[in-house]
Amino acid sequence: MLSKQTLSKQAKLGWTAAVAAFLLMGLTSCDGSKSPDRANASDRPIVVSTSTLITDWTQQIGGDEIELIGILKPGTDPHIYEPVPADTKAFETADLILYNGYNLEPGLIRLINAAGAQAKKEAIGEVVPPLKMQKEGRQVPDPHVWGNVKNAILMVEAIRDILSEQLPEDQALFNANAEKLILQLRQLDTWIQQQTATIPAQQRKLVTTHDAFQYYAQAYGLTVPGTLIGISTEEQPSAQTVQKLVEAIRGIGVQTVFAESTINPQLMTTVAEEANIKLAAQKLYSDSIGPSGSDADSYVKMMVANTQAIVQNLGGQEEPFKF
Repeated sequence: MLSKQTLSKQAKLGWTAAVAAFLLMGLTSCDGSKSPDRANASDRPIVVSTSTLITDWTQQIGGDEIELIGILKPGTDPHIYEPVPADTKAFETADLILYNGYNLEPGLIRLINAAGAQAKKEAIGEVVPPLKMQKEGRQVPDPHVWGNVKNAILMVEAIRDILSEQLPEDQALFNANAEKLILQLRQLDTWIQQQTATIPAQQRKLVTTHDAFQYYAQAYGLTVPGTLIGISTEEQPSAQTVQKLVEAIRGIGVQTVFAESTINPQLMTTVAEEANIKLAAQKLYSDSIGPSGSDADSYVKMMVANTQAIVQNLGGQEEPFKF
C-alpha cells in the first residue's frame, strides 16, 4: 500500500505533466502555421478589391478560400469616390489589394499608395493595353477597359493567376472557377456581337453622359460621336459643352441618347430636350454593376442589360442571352 506522502508526490507530478501538456498545446496552436484546409476564417487571406466589377470576378474565382472585402458598393461612381476611415483599415489589414488602375479610382489609388500597406497590390485593368484619350490637352489611358468582353477575360485570367500565387494549394480550384467564368464570357462576347450587328448601320451611334463606352463601341461595331463629359466624371460640362453636343447630334441624325446609372440624368435630359430627340428609358451601367437583385448585379448581367438597352433603342432586334 502506498503512503500518503507517495500519493501526494504522484498527484503533484500528474498535475505538473497536465499543465505542461496544456502549455505545449497552446504553443502549438499559436505558432502561426495554417491548417491545409484553412478551416478557420482567420486563416483565409484578406483580399480587398476596389471596383464592383473586380469584386464580382474575384468572388466567383476565389469563393470561400478568400476573405473578400469590396470597397465600392454597387451604384458608386469610382471617379469621384472619397475614401472613408474604414477603407484605410481594410487596406492596412489586406494580404492582397486588387484595383482597376489607369486612374479609374483616383481617391482610392492615392489611399493605397499612402496607407503604407504591406499587401501585394495589383492593377488588374492595366493588364489590358489601353486606348488613349484626350484630357486637358494630353493623352491619358482610358480606364473603362471592361467594355470589351475580351478584355474582361484578360482581367479574369490575371485574378486567377494572382490568387494562385497567394494560395498555390488551391490553384486547381481557382483554375476551374475561372474557366467556368471565361466560358460564359466567351459566349457573352459572341452574343453582343450578334445583337449589335442587327442595328441598322446608320444608327450605330452611341451618345452617353461620359466617355465610358469607347472599348464597347470599338469591339461591337458602334461609334461614339460625342459625350457630355470626358473619361472622368470629375469634369463639369459647361452650357457651351451642352450646346455643342446638341448641335453635333442634330447634324448626324442621332435619335436617342443614354443616361448612366451612376450619374445624375438631368444633364442628358436637357440634351435630349434641346435636340428634340429621345432619352432612353433604360440607363446604362458604365462604372459599376447594379445593386443586388437588379438586372445588372454581376458583370455578365450588366453587359447583357446594356446591350439590350442599346439594341432596342437604336433599332436593332435583340434576342435573349442564355445564362
